[in-house]
Amino acid sequence: MAGNITIQKILAILLHRIGFILAATAVMALLFFMYTSIVITPRYSTSAMIFIQNYDKAKAKTDDPDSTSPSQPANSSSNSSNNQQAKKIFSSDISGSSSLANICVTLFQNTDEITQLYDGCSVNMEVNENTFYVTITVDGTDPIQCANVANQISEQCINVYPKYFDYGQIGIIRTAKEPSAPYSPDKLKNTLIGAAIGLVLACVISILLELIDTTIKPDEDLSEIYKVPVFAEIPDFET
Repeated sequence: MAGNITIQKILAILLHRIGFILAATAVMALLFFMYTSIVITPRYSTSAMIFIQNYDKAKAKTDDPDSTSPSQPANSSSNSSNNQQAKKIFSSDISGSSSLANICVTLFQNTDEITQLYDGCSVNMEVNENTFYVTITVDGTDPIQCANVANQISEQCINVYPKYFDYGQIGIIRTAKEPSAPYSPDKLKNTLIGAAIGLVLACVISILLELIDTTIKPDEDLSEIYKVPVFAEIPDFET
């Protein structure tokens, strides 16, 4: 019989229906696992990396025949020569290359020669913070296709760059590898979510069933109805 609900009564109800609660939890977890495994299409992700610099060391040496001459002044306009003389990389070279890399990312993302290679995949190009390294991330449903698209885009970037810039250099640092496993969906996470939902629903249903049950069960129900204590019970010997 439904009465004043207390924490003790709730715990008693849940313990009384523990079998139903565990079964509902397991069923819901299984349903979520099957939905994740069968219905949701797995997605894979891989990436390649290229670099973009605002000067070409090899070209600087070729264009400046006196770059190796001892008589060349220290304030030469050649970045290659300046770096060799100072025996270090100037921060201006890095920041300038980083700015150029950001410009190139905008260019590559809006060039038909590159965007036509996406082939239905999701592509993201991003400059690593404070560097001139560009990460090309490809997301899709086919792991082999993702790797191929990432590598094709990397190679096409090298072909597109000289069409818009007369100086600087671009190259591939890392090629994309075929991902061995999907990053989504997360079967374990979804199964745990299903188990949690099943547990909550089973507990709520158990409590609601007890609230709408108006039958008299334990002797405490009689005490609550008539406000008198129960001194004795007549047992049912047949049951």
